[in-house]
Amino acid sequence: MRVKQTANYKWLVFFTVGLGTFMAVVDHGSINMAMPTIAAEFKTDLSRVQWISLGYALSVSIFLLPAGYLADRFGRKETYVVGFVIFATAAGLAGFGNSVPMVIGLRVVSAVGSAMIMANGMAILTTVFPRTERGKVLGAHMTIVGVGSMFGPVFGGILVGVWGWRSVFFLNPIIGLFALAAALLVLDRLQLSPGNSKRAGGAYDWAGAIFSALTLLTFLLTITFGNSLGWTSFIIITGFVVSLALAVGFLLSERRAAVPILDLTLFNNRVFSMGILAGFIAFFSTASLWFLLPFYLQNVRGIEPSQGGLVLVSSAGAMAFMGAIAGRLSDRFGWKPFNIAGPILTGSGLLAISRVDGSSHLGLLIVGLILVGLGNGMFHSTNHSSIMGAVETSSYGIVSAFVNLNRQTASTIGLAMATAIVVATMNGAGVAPDLTMVAGITSEVSLAFTKGLGTAYSLAAGLMGIVVVVSMLKPQPNKGISMQKESNA
Repeated sequence: MRVKQTANYKWLVFFTVGLGTFMAVVDHGSINMAMPTIAAEFKTDLSRVQWISLGYALSVSIFLLPAGYLADRFGRKETYVVGFVIFATAAGLAGFGNSVPMVIGLRVVSAVGSAMIMANGMAILTTVFPRTERGKVLGAHMTIVGVGSMFGPVFGGILVGVWGWRSVFFLNPIIGLFALAAALLVLDRLQLSPGNSKRAGGAYDWAGAIFSALTLLTFLLTITFGNSLGWTSFIIITGFVVSLALAVGFLLSERRAAVPILDLTLFNNRVFSMGILAGFIAFFSTASLWFLLPFYLQNVRGIEPSQGGLVLVSSAGAMAFMGAIAGRLSDRFGWKPFNIAGPILTGSGLLAISRVDGSSHLGLLIVGLILVGLGNGMFHSTNHSSIMGAVETSSYGIVSAFVNLNRQTASTIGLAMATAIVVATMNGAGVAPDLTMVAGITSEVSLAFTKGLGTAYSLAAGLMGIVVVVSMLKPQPNKGISMQKESNA
């Protein structure tokens, strides 16, 4: 039995995809709230427990491209449904974990399912919705991301406080069961089939899959440990050299593959390549906010975690609000005005945040966060719309996966670079570069920390200027040509 396709069918598909997106985003925020409790129960430190999140992030990054490839090859519904089964099952089993390594291992497995869900979300929506509503639906999808970002920490905090950390993991199978049922009943296998995709036949690109996995694993691990081991240490330098060699191997394998996992000719399209570049810089510039600002709020300002969380929620709320509006308007006026105005708002917000110190009024930080949220909601929804509109329907799976991979990689590097700037500033001031020692408004460590924050976010604001320039140079194709191309896909 399957839901009949009526005039409102596309919105049932949106609900189905939105439920999966909401589950994945809430999972990320709620699990972070459980970390200290997990560390306390298993009598281990946070540096070990962080691998519950880090292992998950690395696994998602590694499997995104293969998941997109499989979706374009075997069908988006099949890949999406299997992803739900893997994610919900492994996440639920993690709640029964009797050791930190067991929880980490199951999180890594659940990340494989999450990659299959993430690689297909935008692909399914852009397949079902007409081109004239692409901005609206991707903007609404951005709103779900924002709402999930707000509720994740709240749900996590409540569940951990009332039922313990295991309940956070048990939440996933409950939501996943409804999401799986919706996917089976609503999604049309034929409509989401690979059709005439060139990936539908031929041998699987094992070389590309292995090279991409090894490249991402080596590079992201090198970036992750750069601050703790030292950027000039032998291990880190070796990691970068090996990453570069693997990346070259990946590019060569893709050029030779009959059916490559990532079609490099996509980058010949200026809308696609410039959209990916602009998105990378934007994610790079803002990723560290959610890691570094809690130290400022809790340790420098002495604000309770619950109140600090409400301050950070202001940005997610603004992003949720603006994403839907900008997406809908971009269908009418085109995505370029929003691709330009969004980074200006984000850059202004980052500039405001860079002026924050121990004695600043909290309102300055909140205004900065709201501007960042408004800018992100305006830019990312319309930028994703431009990227998906620049490629053939048969490539939606791999492109959707690559957009998510772009975000994951940029965020990892951006967090590492911002942290490196703060650490270097603290070293230069002659204080220990230990974020756990940041305490009080006037302490030497706190003054050095806030100075480092100012430097990091001043540079980030400058990078958003580059996003504006790239977006201005990105061509917006004639609507008639775009519609004809899509109808022929």
